[in-house]
Amino acid sequence: MTTRTTVTTTLRRQRGITEEAAAAAVDQACRRLRLPTIRAVMDEAIRVAEHEQLSYQGFLAELLLAECDDRDRRSTVRRVAGAGFPRQKWLGDFDYDANPNINPATIHTLATGDWVRRSDPLCLIGDSGTGKSHLLIGLGTAAAEKGYRVKYTLATKLVNELVEAADEKQLARTIARYGRVDLLCIDELGYMELDRRGAELLFQVLTEREEKNSVAIASNQSFSGWTDTFTDPRLCAAIIDRLTFNGTIIETGTSSYRLQHTRTATR
Repeated sequence: MTTRTTVTTTLRRQRGITEEAAAAAVDQACRRLRLPTIRAVMDEAIRVAEHEQLSYQGFLAELLLAECDDRDRRSTVRRVAGAGFPRQKWLGDFDYDANPNINPATIHTLATGDWVRRSDPLCLIGDSGTGKSHLLIGLGTAAAEKGYRVKYTLATKLVNELVEAADEKQLARTIARYGRVDLLCIDELGYMELDRRGAELLFQVLTEREEKNSVAIASNQSFSGWTDTFTDPRLCAAIIDRLTFNGTIIETGTSSYRLQHTRTATR
């Protein structure tokens, strides 16, 4: 008794197709299906498959995994670029010897992104040049690489944008846009005094994100000095409460990391 192999109607059985025609068909199909990686590595993948004697299924798996890996890489690049970081900073480049106030174990734990998953806040407090922005951008980049949506902004830029949005009757939409990202990184909080209106608008953003999405801030002032930035004591206390509840506070100290790192590099 002869067993017949059934081919589904979605499969085209091209009998006698030449190698050249097959290559052209694969190229065209990859273009239509938007599979640029498979299209780029096909020739090499065929040589490897022949050399290693891969099964048809193994060959297909290699191609599909290559496409998936490359898509993940491109998505990561887009997320990091979309965060709006002013410069590239990586946690792996941070010199812990230049600032012994920073516990490497704490940073490595934060780099896993679990705090973003839990919607916890993070505060980096210390003088100028102590590595706050490096850590803020580095941790933001690490979160983006883990698949989280991240947005970086300067505190003054954020407040100015909120004021303009309020004047143009677009405040709710702007606050909602900032509320959608998984991690909002606010740099240079405390460098300039905010009037009551600006402080109230910033408070609205923080309230919108409370226990739903993470906020990370970098400030050159200790919490006791925040009344210089937020002149209303009650509003200042409420903002500090939003930024510290269930959060991590890292004090980067007073010695310039930037200066010490420069001295170490020139020795």
